[in-house]
Amino acid sequence: MAPAIDPPQTVEWQGKRVPVWPIQTIDYGQLLSQDPGEVDKVLKACLEEGYFYLDLQGIDGRRMLGDQQETLKLMHRFFDSPIEAKNEFGLISSHLGYEPVGNRTGAFGAGTKDGYEMLKVSRDEIQRGSPKVPAVIKNSGDLQVLENAIGSCNTITKVILSALSTGMNLTGAARFENSHRNDRPSTTTLSMMHYLPSELTGNKKIGHQKHTDISSLTLLFSEQWGLQIRPPGTCGAREMGFVAPKTGCAFVHVGDSLRFASKMKMQSCIHRVVPFDSTEHRYSIAYFLRAEDDTMFMDSEGRYVTAGQWHDEKFKAFTDPWQWQAMAPSSMILGGMKEAGEDDPTGEMPGFVPNPVVTKEDIKEISVQA
Repeated sequence: MAPAIDPPQTVEWQGKRVPVWPIQTIDYGQLLSQDPGEVDKVLKACLEEGYFYLDLQGIDGRRMLGDQQETLKLMHRFFDSPIEAKNEFGLISSHLGYEPVGNRTGAFGAGTKDGYEMLKVSRDEIQRGSPKVPAVIKNSGDLQVLENAIGSCNTITKVILSALSTGMNLTGAARFENSHRNDRPSTTTLSMMHYLPSELTGNKKIGHQKHTDISSLTLLFSEQWGLQIRPPGTCGAREMGFVAPKTGCAFVHVGDSLRFASKMKMQSCIHRVVPFDSTEHRYSIAYFLRAEDDTMFMDSEGRYVTAGQWHDEKFKAFTDPWQWQAMAPSSMILGGMKEAGEDDPTGEMPGFVPNPVVTKEDIKEISVQA
């Protein structure tokens, strides 16, 4: 089991000491009140690190903590269902439906697949009152749980956007929240993830690959260890280190779309998920607040793209075979964020090969798969 943290600087993982990175904590109640000091703190966190804890233990945030617990109960029921029930509709679109284990590249790159299954529920569909969800959770009670969770997450992320707009002295149509209106189509999604023990997936389906998120903001809840981040930095290697679960808090991080909208001033968080305890079932809830589909911004390659186009291009990159990912520019998977230092110079699990060279045989294999 994961050790108690209060907080240490490193933790034992895979036979070595790994950092547990210090993270700024922002008070949601003060942010909701637009407290000038808290607005400055959240802006600084997004400009310098790209992530922070959000304390929801005050009266304004406790409802979300309750919604999180109800969503976890729903997740346990859903993921315990037979695969035929979970996969009733499959992956309807890139931001809607069920994904079984092993659809994407795993945490350790070449030759590995992800170790989680995921249910994604669209905010737009919940708003219309006709969400495409499997019958096993399509009842009034479960639909209300999903609506409550999406509503709470949507409000919280909009409060953060508003504070960032204020902190950057944006006015009128230039404010970030004005490209995240509820009545305009977007791929905003509530994603519920279940990471399986290695005894069920094997040692080739593990975790979630290193990446930055498509979204403007990601609001993440997990009571278990496994999330790793790579802090941005220009002096010396900043290695992957753990995010310690913090009671009563969500972990919030900036995604590519907000980085682009801020003209590259904000940091998009490089992260991945690894098995801290390979024997446990791990659950996490992520709300991906995304800009309206037709929002236009310049990406890290200097292209003008819409938020919808960036979502579709990056989602395809996520699901491409690792050989194609190795040939793609880092600006796609990492949103143009620069890295310092190596991730895993000797690999972390038996049989994993870091930084692979793509051969002609690999390309032939991809062609056959396609």
